[in-house]
Amino acid sequence: MEPVAVSENKNHMLDEIADVIRDNSKFLLTTHEGPDGDALGSLLGMQTMLETLGKDSVMFLAAKEFPLPIEYRHLPLEGVFHEPPADLRDRVVIFLDCGNIDRMPVDFLRDGGTFVVNIDHHHDNTRFGDYNFVNDKASCTAEIIYELAVLLDVKVSPLMARALYIGIITDTGKFMYDATDARTHEVAAALIRAGVDIDDVNRRLYESVPFEKLKLLRLALDKTELKCDGRLIVAYITAEDYEKVDAGEEMTEGIIDNLRAVDGIQVAALVRDQVSRGHAARKVSLRAGDDHTDVSAIARAFGGGGHVRAAGCSTDLPIDEIVTTLCDAIGEQNQA
Repeated sequence: MEPVAVSENKNHMLDEIADVIRDNSKFLLTTHEGPDGDALGSLLGMQTMLETLGKDSVMFLAAKEFPLPIEYRHLPLEGVFHEPPADLRDRVVIFLDCGNIDRMPVDFLRDGGTFVVNIDHHHDNTRFGDYNFVNDKASCTAEIIYELAVLLDVKVSPLMARALYIGIITDTGKFMYDATDARTHEVAAALIRAGVDIDDVNRRLYESVPFEKLKLLRLALDKTELKCDGRLIVAYITAEDYEKVDAGEEMTEGIIDNLRAVDGIQVAALVRDQVSRGHAARKVSLRAGDDHTDVSAIARAFGGGGHVRAAGCSTDLPIDEIVTTLCDAIGEQNQA
């Protein structure tokens, strides 16, 4: 790896990130734990771009992340590394869509000794990299990767286009979230022109639901409650629920969106047990139901993070304490 000057906690320009890519030949790409569509789409899109440039690049995800949610299993990620390559210290490590390095709880990527590039769109990103490009105006990290490809004069292949389009459509909630703007649609249009089969992508993301996931959704909705005088809607999924319907933890993807659609709520929360995937007992997914509640601030109280309207965290707290903490946090924001 070529030596470069480092500015601690600085937000760099995208052309500086492009220079790092031009000046180096070996890379390792990774993203946050529990990767979503933007994380996986950005990972595969970046990998495809680096291969197009003739770079030696590998992708890393911890083995516990597999199997992926059914929505993303069509992505060609069979070559992902689950252990560090022997030449890790010779590679530039690029974190994608990861607001905090603690969201990748793998010691060899957190202990230093590697040159780290951090590319993200979360407004609360801690700028943990040696080089950081954080654009919180971008709808998703996949949009940034497209801009980087343009800067590097890379022709977007159908595979790269598909991966990045999946990142955009999932992180914008099918273009419904408020981070979506004209540029988001322009990038999506460019990706479609590059070969995205929209019908196939939509079918695989939204119309290929296993029956077990439908049964898990029913159990979650049966245990859905309104709390805090109707300001919080919360559902619970326990380890017993997974066993009862023979569903995996990856089948919780998207359940939170059924809660956020309820009229009049401020916050939607899905609390689910983590049987094998997490380092904490429970995962909490949060969505804002209005335009003024910041769920990323609520998630940070649990050591998590995310976006103003979509965030998450992990915790060992029991469910009743999670609900109490959420209600207190909502009350504090209403008084501010």
